[in-house]
Amino acid sequence: MAPGIPAALERPHFIGIGGAGMSGIAKILAQRGAKVAGSDSRESATAEALRALGVTVHIGHAAGHLADDASCVVVSSAIRADNPELVRAAELSVPVVHRSDALAALMEGLRAIAVAGTHGKTTTTSMLAVALSELALDPSYAIGGDLEGPGTNAAHGGGDIFVAEADESDRSFQKYDPQVAIVLNVELDHHANYASMEEIYDSFETFVGKIVPGGTLVVSADQQGAVELVQRVRDISLLNVVTYGASATADVRVHKVTPRGLTSEVTVVLGGKYLTFTVSVPGSHYAHNAVAALAAGVALGIPAHNLASAIGKYTGVKRRLQLKGEAAGVQVIDSYAHHPTEMTADLEAMRGAASEARLLVVFQPHLFSRTQELGTEMGQALALADASVVLDIYPAREDPIPGITSTLIVDAAKTAGADVTAVHDKATVPAVIAGMAKPGDLVLTMGAGDVTDLGPQILDHLSS
Repeated sequence: MAPGIPAALERPHFIGIGGAGMSGIAKILAQRGAKVAGSDSRESATAEALRALGVTVHIGHAAGHLADDASCVVVSSAIRADNPELVRAAELSVPVVHRSDALAALMEGLRAIAVAGTHGKTTTTSMLAVALSELALDPSYAIGGDLEGPGTNAAHGGGDIFVAEADESDRSFQKYDPQVAIVLNVELDHHANYASMEEIYDSFETFVGKIVPGGTLVVSADQQGAVELVQRVRDISLLNVVTYGASATADVRVHKVTPRGLTSEVTVVLGGKYLTFTVSVPGSHYAHNAVAALAAGVALGIPAHNLASAIGKYTGVKRRLQLKGEAAGVQVIDSYAHHPTEMTADLEAMRGAASEARLLVVFQPHLFSRTQELGTEMGQALALADASVVLDIYPAREDPIPGITSTLIVDAAKTAGADVTAVHDKATVPAVIAGMAKPGDLVLTMGAGDVTDLGPQILDHLSS
């Protein structure tokens, strides 16, 4: 039922093929039979997984890596103009395709669900992918993180549904024409690309305007930015709007979320009937993600009770409150949260799971621009922990901004009453945490950078 390979993507070369978004598209193309190649800056498990699918993966960036017969070069917004492979593509007149255009081409001819929002996209997309697979609908999916079950971020399925994480950071989500779009929240982020909330709203309005006529927008009834977005798009013709949340006005109303340790039991009111199901991650934030997934599936005509049961099979995404292990009576959990709202949601979820135990956090800020704009709010969020260690800023794709350091977060956290310590040498963190932690404590490594590498090291120190 799924379409074949677009002509331009028969022999693609991906620059930065190891990235979450890029590797997913490469995997789907390889599974469809394309001759895929690419390069990345370092070896990784992702590179090995791609090679297992027959993909040629070069390590490092060099002009010679680009084959003369490449049908196109696929790039993300993170690839700089002086990349030698991109320069070589210009010399050979090889077309350059943005990652979002490649993904849009893969969705053509399928019933697409595009999941958007400032945060929560990966979890919600994953819940849908797992649930639809559990119901034998064999969806294709492209996600910004690896599912714990199948252990991959993308797959080509034989069914007629394609579930995709829709990235607003560079406006690339405006390329898609979904049958169902989910908007979880609308908040100011990605400060290098958006100068104001008005620009954010304009971008989301354009995204919603791309929903196919007769399609459905599933949108939060609780989050202020999402509510404002609904008011702005109400006049779009042939658009069905389904709201979800705890609000009494929500079309799919969250009646109750009951914590069950590291899981939650969720009860919703849908069509006047109560429906209860389990979500295998803690916290109200993730419960609401599950309800958004439920509403989207129902919009495609899938029976709600079947979908609710299947969502219960979701076991998590790597780095989304992922339990890394336990040693000396201490559980170590990993979180990708890097925006203050995400941080607060995950810290509240873990606070509920911790009960009387202490919650210790290792936080690594992500991006200088985000820290400049939201560092105070990040520090305030850390006040929810019993004690925190704050690392230096993970730069990712950015150059330093003079005067912007993690001290901004540390100072804000202390002002908010937090017990917080700045640690500049990441290698010392495992020993620091092992010295702080006591049996029964929860340790949360948090951030979108390489702080995730510390979890196993902390467990090793606790064991010894």
